[in-house]
Amino acid sequence: MSQLRCHISISLDGYVAGPDQSEESPLGVGGEGLHEWVVPLAAWRRMHGMEGGEVTASTAVFEESIANIGAAVMGRGMFGPVGRGPWSDEEPWYGWWGDEPPYHYPVFVVTHHPRESVEMAGGTTFHFVTEGVQSALDRAKQAADGKDVMLYGGGRIVREYLAAGLLDVLELHVVPVLLGGGSRPLDGLGGTGVRLEQVRAVAGNGVAHLKYRVHSGG
Repeated sequence: MSQLRCHISISLDGYVAGPDQSEESPLGVGGEGLHEWVVPLAAWRRMHGMEGGEVTASTAVFEESIANIGAAVMGRGMFGPVGRGPWSDEEPWYGWWGDEPPYHYPVFVVTHHPRESVEMAGGTTFHFVTEGVQSALDRAKQAADGKDVMLYGGGRIVREYLAAGLLDVLELHVVPVLLGGGSRPLDGLGGTGVRLEQVRAVAGNGVAHLKYRVHSGG
């Protein structure tokens, strides 16, 4: 059965992006440091068309995170641009990833503002869903054709899926930095009935990988 999985880097004080996000700094002040563990990996570099790289204790974790994914969901905050609002016809926005995004499968963007789907090079097509998180997940699972669906950020959309009881697997890549502000996906979930069952902990270079099975409803 298709599952909704989320693998996300998070600071020790609980932020998945730092403060003062902008087009020049999409992850906010200090936010780039959340991904210093993954960028050197040979598996990550290969995924982005680069050569070289390292094989570490994090390699198997990363390779598992990208395996068996047939579609994805992300929030408007992750797709961008910063500030959101209605889409601009004069300056069309196609995401942060250039002409060929690294996904290579359908991505469903949860937004309040309708927009026609955008087909990009390399097999990525962005679909814009205005009917909410359940609708985005239903469409993503249909597109995934039996494979799993990846939930990308940002923090707000992760929190919405957790609160709605729709997330099956959560893996936090905990980085020992303190951002002091920004986007926190786990705020306000007390009393919602969300329970996390830890199924794995892996120590990497400058990161701890904590994998949880998500239970909802008390």
